[in-house]
Amino acid sequence: MPDPAVPPAPPTPAVPLAALLAREDLALRQIAGPSDPPPVVHAAHTSEMADPYPYLLGGELLLTAGVHIPDAAGSGTYFDDYVSRIVAAGGAALGFGLVPVHDTVPRALVEACDTYGLPLVEVPPQTPFTAVARAVWQLLAQARLAELRRVTEAQQSLATAAARPDPVPSVLRQLAQRVGGWTALYGPEGAEIASAGRRPEAPQTASLAELAEVVRPSGPGTPASATHATAGTHLAAYALSTGFVLGVATPAREPGDHTITSVAAVLLTLLTGEQQSGSGAARTSALVRLLLGDTAEEVTPLLGGGDSWLVVHACPTDQRDRPHLLLGARGPADMRLRRGARPATHHPHPPDLLAATALGAAIGSTLIDPVGDVVQVLVPADRAPQPQPGWTLGVSAPAPPQHLSAAAAQASRALARARATRTPLVRHRTRPALDDLVPREAAQAHARELLEPLAEHPALVETLRTWLSLHGSWDRTAVALSVHRNTVRQRIARSAELLRVELDDPDVRMELWFALRQE
Repeated sequence: MPDPAVPPAPPTPAVPLAALLAREDLALRQIAGPSDPPPVVHAAHTSEMADPYPYLLGGELLLTAGVHIPDAAGSGTYFDDYVSRIVAAGGAALGFGLVPVHDTVPRALVEACDTYGLPLVEVPPQTPFTAVARAVWQLLAQARLAELRRVTEAQQSLATAAARPDPVPSVLRQLAQRVGGWTALYGPEGAEIASAGRRPEAPQTASLAELAEVVRPSGPGTPASATHATAGTHLAAYALSTGFVLGVATPAREPGDHTITSVAAVLLTLLTGEQQSGSGAARTSALVRLLLGDTAEEVTPLLGGGDSWLVVHACPTDQRDRPHLLLGARGPADMRLRRGARPATHHPHPPDLLAATALGAAIGSTLIDPVGDVVQVLVPADRAPQPQPGWTLGVSAPAPPQHLSAAAAQASRALARARATRTPLVRHRTRPALDDLVPREAAQAHARELLEPLAEHPALVETLRTWLSLHGSWDRTAVALSVHRNTVRQRIARSAELLRVELDDPDVRMELWFALRQE
């Protein structure tokens, strides 16, 4: 642990001492002190005080011509006392100028710098201290500009990551890359729920988890952030107002890291937070009432969405669900769709809870339910969902609470159609149709009689419905159902056999479609 008596270096980009030594116009030369780890300086200061301690902030290259050195200094403890005070003040290095006072650097000063680990630089007669100071400030300005550019680029990349379909993991990955370390998100109960970057050893991860508990809100006076250094690793924890905690472990701590991490913390707060005041309590109340026997009509008003709702079914857009372009021998002018390039049995990667939460926030609802590779979202009807990058959506028609089950079926079919047609969003059509011309009871009775041979074969019913909705396309039906197109052909043929109909007849197709819509 660092000595608490040593003042910390200022939070500004540092200049490597080696960069000054490399300046040919200065002709500086290090003659004592360590070079590993590479020394860095934060400022240049000139002083001829025998005890410069009160005038140093830490991180300075202290320049002196030795005016303060008494004649008999070499025979006593003067140089030990002088160097030890510079080290105690946090001085980064000592520059000793030759002439007019000293022709050479005193041997006792060299030995003292070696003893106390203070880099000692010889400044030749032709190099004024002002030139050294000016070079330091020039290098500092360059370092500050580079750090500002780094922070700006990091902010932009974090904002871009937050707009991805998997925003929380993307922000963590981007943050880990930008600070060169490991990042972790701890849930309200303290469990690690997501991480990115190269994972440290177990003692460091355990220390970071303990640091996260320090900042977790527990009452007045709880710090918003905390840092700790252990085993060559710098640890930092940031409390999010949503009860989550962001943890960062890095080999070193750069000046801009705090700013970059703070931006990530703000984004993660937005991504993990409730979008509506009191929505969590409202959902809890609605759940309790449902469990106690209330109906959907009685419970839904607690959620504040009005009398009409939309059901949204969404799944992550697989890159292989998108149109593929095949470049022929004649180049871009001969581009055409390559059909059948995607294996029909491929399933998209299931979304995690954080991705589902972010989707709900983008749509405008916290009522989400990830089920397998599909996220179900309940949205007030006045918030018409829009296409979301990285997602394929199916949206039902507006429905009152008592008809939400039927709306969920509409959303499921709309999603299947969206996936099959590679469309970002498909809405269930609600315009008047043939259904309105036939009494519903009669239509349902006709549908049950017509589809009775398929009653014990739900896979055949769903395949037939999807195939008819996609105008008999084998490939698109296979994509929508995530099965092979030969499976589609076999199911359609079996359906025709059981129903004893000819599916090439448009009248038969129309009648079957009418019947399937009554379910």
